[in-house]
Amino acid sequence: MVDLFNPTEEHLALRRMVREFAEREVEPQAAEHDAKEKFNLELFRKVGELGLLGINANVEYGGSGMDATAAVIVCEELSAIDPGFTLAALAHATLFVNNLNQNGSEEQCHRFLPDACAGKTVCGMAMSEPAVGTDVLGMRTTARREGDEYVIDGSKMWITNGAISDTELGDAFLVYTRTADAGSRSFSMFIVEKGTPGFHLGQKIKDKLGMRASTTAELVFDGCRVPVSNLVGEEGDAVSHMMRNLEIERLTLAAMSTGIARRSVEIMNTYGTERTSFGQPIREFGQIQRYIAESYASYMAGRCYLYETARQLDLSKGGQRIDSDGVKLYCSTMAKEVADNAIQVLGGYGYVGEYRVERLWRDAKLVEIGGGTLEAHHKNITRDIQRIDKLR
Repeated sequence: MVDLFNPTEEHLALRRMVREFAEREVEPQAAEHDAKEKFNLELFRKVGELGLLGINANVEYGGSGMDATAAVIVCEELSAIDPGFTLAALAHATLFVNNLNQNGSEEQCHRFLPDACAGKTVCGMAMSEPAVGTDVLGMRTTARREGDEYVIDGSKMWITNGAISDTELGDAFLVYTRTADAGSRSFSMFIVEKGTPGFHLGQKIKDKLGMRASTTAELVFDGCRVPVSNLVGEEGDAVSHMMRNLEIERLTLAAMSTGIARRSVEIMNTYGTERTSFGQPIREFGQIQRYIAESYASYMAGRCYLYETARQLDLSKGGQRIDSDGVKLYCSTMAKEVADNAIQVLGGYGYVGEYRVERLWRDAKLVEIGGGTLEAHHKNITRDIQRIDKLR
């Protein structure tokens, strides 16, 4: 029999391992790190030891060499327990590790990926800027070549893993820049390491609505000098890297949303059985049945779309945007609505931290913004679907 969610024994074993780890190691720390807006570095190292941070990287670079479905399984299972921490792992594994694995040279991959896959370093990707979000090609950060170096000037905003504390940068980043004096549409990507002269932490963003267990920061480049050997690919070809990696980013963010929805359904289902009112479990009332039933149906619809998209996604190719956008568009809003339903079912208990759904609801909102806004997905899908004569 074909199992869409666990297509091979290897995928099933991965799911069981991640779920057991998440329940044993991730659950006990989730509420505390959310409340303190603190990144759990020790837990991050453990995730690296399990091989989850290099799930899509080549084995020769220290990765697990698995497919998009494996990345989805990891993000779904971790996010069902702690979406905030999962976001930090996703940014590292997808935006840095997978991106460099697909686009970097063999020398760059051997130099940076073993430690990144093992969780010895904390890495990320820097694309958005203080005044540039969805209009990414409007970025103002520049890189100009001077001899054997590039000089980077500008700043990046909303960078997950940009800092690991209030004062300390993450270890390495893939930084997108406009290549100065090389044409208005020339964009390049560089590896920039902590300790590079001219590279420093602008600010750690605090008081976020959700995803508080992952750090968000501003990165500043002031005459930052990186060697030519840190240029990823060729000068001016970063847009193709960017668009291809956005597909797996959006897919894994949709997986996070699906994990949030699953946990919300589980919590409202259990509560509906245990809580009584007027002499019977509240799940016997039609209003509660509607919340539970519609939430489950929405979750399963999103989950099927998610795993079908993952099944077809080739990490080595681009041009698969319509469904990576579509599944994130659907699942992100679905998860927020399902978490909202769970709060309503639990009433006052849903509004406080004890039952977790208020944290899931807060975390769910970010996925409607990060990795591409809902409005960007509307634009992209409408543009892409006009090229299709018949839907499959």
